[in-house]
Amino acid sequence: MQKKKRKKSVLPVLITIGLILLISICGVISFLMERYRPGTERMDCAEYFGLTGEDQVALIQNGTVREEKGLLIGGEPYGTYEYVESCLNSCFYWDRDTQQILLTTPEEIKQLIPGDTSVCATPRGQAAVQIGEDGTIYLSLDVVKEYTDMEYAFYNEPARVVIDTRREQTTQAEVSAQESQVRYRGGIKSEILTDVYAGDTLTILDEMDEWSKVETTDGYIGYIKREDLSETFLTEKREASVMMEFSRITRDHKINLVWHQTTSAAANAAFAEMTANMSGVNVISPTWFSVTDNSGILIDRSSAEYVSQAHAAGLEVWGLIENFDPNFDSSEALASSAVRANVISQLMAAAESCGMDGINVDFENLKETAIPHFLQFLRELTMEAHKRNLVVSVDTPVPQSYTEYYDRAEQAKYVDYMIMMGYDEHYAGSEEAGSVASLPFVQAGIEEMLDGIPKEQVICGIPFYTRVWIETFGQNAITSEVLGMDGASQYAEQAGMAINWDGSLGQNVAISETEQARYTIWMEDEDSIAEKMKLIMQYDLAGVAEWKLGFERADVWEIIAGYLK
Repeated sequence: MQKKKRKKSVLPVLITIGLILLISICGVISFLMERYRPGTERMDCAEYFGLTGEDQVALIQNGTVREEKGLLIGGEPYGTYEYVESCLNSCFYWDRDTQQILLTTPEEIKQLIPGDTSVCATPRGQAAVQIGEDGTIYLSLDVVKEYTDMEYAFYNEPARVVIDTRREQTTQAEVSAQESQVRYRGGIKSEILTDVYAGDTLTILDEMDEWSKVETTDGYIGYIKREDLSETFLTEKREASVMMEFSRITRDHKINLVWHQTTSAAANAAFAEMTANMSGVNVISPTWFSVTDNSGILIDRSSAEYVSQAHAAGLEVWGLIENFDPNFDSSEALASSAVRANVISQLMAAAESCGMDGINVDFENLKETAIPHFLQFLRELTMEAHKRNLVVSVDTPVPQSYTEYYDRAEQAKYVDYMIMMGYDEHYAGSEEAGSVASLPFVQAGIEEMLDGIPKEQVICGIPFYTRVWIETFGQNAITSEVLGMDGASQYAEQAGMAINWDGSLGQNVAISETEQARYTIWMEDEDSIAEKMKLIMQYDLAGVAEWKLGFERADVWEIIAGYLK
């Protein structure tokens, strides 16, 4: 009897254990199903695009949802002036004096007055430029696209504009699944941004093991399972939608320009003496014009007699204008249409008076705040200069990371030649001694210039000068002195300096030491000039420019001309 009771007491225990196991298994199955079941939560689209007001418009450009927001005005999308000018087309320029947008086209400068529809109007007949209640300047994106090389589409719910200014190939893929989701993050639990279907084309922004970052045609940027996509493929390069090609005055030969520092009328009188041993040069650029103050008044040292002598010697004359006077603030002055007009009118009058052939703009040490105004100055100057058949060239320092804001490629759209001043690698005030223009420095500069500027527009400036560097032992201070070619050779000879060729720099280097100091000269001579000319011809540039006349030895002219031929 006890055995039967024991069996009956065990049975409930077994049943209980079985139930616990069953519940556990069901729990595990439920957990696994939940874990691997794709989430169905959808992200709020307005939140995704960062829209906080009913009249805001999201801006999606080149695969990025931008922080800036546009505005719906009368049902049409507008962008802020700052966004349009910096990200789409700097030809739209807000003129502080006249309180209007100046739109430079190859034919003319259009004046777009806020609220006015007579020059440019939107598809619904609204003004292209409007001022918001808070004073913000807005431009119609429909009007902007008419003058800008970009693809553009507007979508509702929520309001957004998708813009693509890329011209290079992009990687794309088609959706291969019948239906899939683009999610906010990579992972099946992430919120859904939008649904995509078989045959939809997506732009691939990044690829991971199981997920791809993609952009949809209507502006959503998120993640999709790689298994739901076809094999990737490259698109064709996008053809330009708008061709804003500005006219250019160029020569059918290589330019060989030399700068002639003329700080007085007496310097003009020395033309014959200074050029007596010169050969192969076809352009001379005298430093004739200096902006003296923020009203745009010029010091004018131009000379019709100088031009006459230059023409008789087979030389064009490109008068140089510089901004070195401390009383001239480029950021402040060039923001004024009256000042720009004043400078340009004086230059045009001088050109007509003396008969010069071009203008060389040498505005240096420009702050980032000056660049939009400098660009507008170049547009206006070039338009007036071309009416008189004058060549416009611009001097620019060797591109460095800290001068990217110069926007050299944009400058090159409007002017005829860009002259890279391929020197001042080390300069007065440098913390270490070094070459004025080593070969790697010049080559890197050329390659940066050609990234966005046609080689037919790029002239490489080279130095006829160098520096002797004096490093006093026991002191941190380094001093230097500028020397021309003959001066450097004489200095090295008198100091008994040992001279050796450094192939990595493309220069002869002279060194000597005393008990007090080390003296070093990275020579600019016939050998270094030849190496730089090889670079210029290797990249098939538009020519060469030399700073400055009087620092050279006579035989370098033959070397330069030999390479240009």
